[in-house]
Amino acid sequence: MLIDEWQRFPPSWDLVRRAVDNDASGGQFLLTGSAPPSDAVVHSGAGRIVRVRMWPLSFAERRPSDSAVSLKDLLSPRQVTISGSTETVLGDYIEEVLVSGFPGIRRLVGRANRAALDGYLHAIIEHDFPEQGHVVRRPESLRAWMTAYAAATSTTASWESIRDAATPGATHKPTRQTSINYRDVLSRLRMLHDVEAWLPQDNSLGKLAKAPKHHLVDPALCARLLGVTAESLLTPGGSAGVRLGHLFESFVTQSLEVYAQANDARLFHFRGRTAEVDLIVEQGDGSFIGIEVKVSPDITDHDVRHLKWLRSAVGSRMRDAIVVTTGPHAYRRQDGIAVIPLALLAP
Repeated sequence: MLIDEWQRFPPSWDLVRRAVDNDASGGQFLLTGSAPPSDAVVHSGAGRIVRVRMWPLSFAERRPSDSAVSLKDLLSPRQVTISGSTETVLGDYIEEVLVSGFPGIRRLVGRANRAALDGYLHAIIEHDFPEQGHVVRRPESLRAWMTAYAAATSTTASWESIRDAATPGATHKPTRQTSINYRDVLSRLRMLHDVEAWLPQDNSLGKLAKAPKHHLVDPALCARLLGVTAESLLTPGGSAGVRLGHLFESFVTQSLEVYAQANDARLFHFRGRTAEVDLIVEQGDGSFIGIEVKVSPDITDHDVRHLKWLRSAVGSRMRDAIVVTTGPHAYRRQDGIAVIPLALLAP
């Protein structure tokens, strides 16, 4: 039995829990919800109900490939042979960033797709916030804050800098508590997705940054908030290249969250004094792989220097080192670094 948006009738949780107490055979109920109950106290469901976070469709779910390299294999102790080719090009990745991974939205085309994404954002501000018990007195301020957060995608910008970016030149800015409320409600609604900093327990890497890296749950929402198009992202010069890099990294991050979850692994980012690695996929035993994300299809020694440094610093705990690109081929460099197009990466 599927119970959709169960949080709108919180007693449904206890009804399911009691039913499971009477009959513990698995797979009887599927409860789905876009947010936790705003003010209801419910039983944890421990031992009865398993929580699984749902994500927008990953790239592998959108465009499956028979020659994809498996994250599961990359996390194994043995070194994986890397090969394969794809006809997916930069324009295809940009298209996927812009159309969204929400199944009901991505099937729409052109203006209908953009209108659906805009409607999703409007519903967050006008409907979901009040439903969570927060009346938005100035919707334009919340929209500006969300836009500033979108501009900070794939960065570790401070919350204060995001607040300042939302109100450039303003004398009277939203209070710190208002900004915290924005952040907390959007997090409960699963709109924000901050990738935590990697802080290994047996840290031998020196002082590490602790700030999270910011992402929206779907980079298409980020693109709509920022008003970018495929044409603007491909325009030479200016900030277009940086924006494209951040959006592509966010897309890779969203896909890797799906792949990591399927392998009981967790996703982090790493930033030390002299090196940083875009993503760390860590298993429960502490072994991990390091991943850099590059829009360019051509990978140079400069692009892999931080991966090589990290590998030399931690040794065999680092199962593999990977650069995710937009290029046509998957291969392993002579220095052992794997180069894999996003289109050829799968769970």
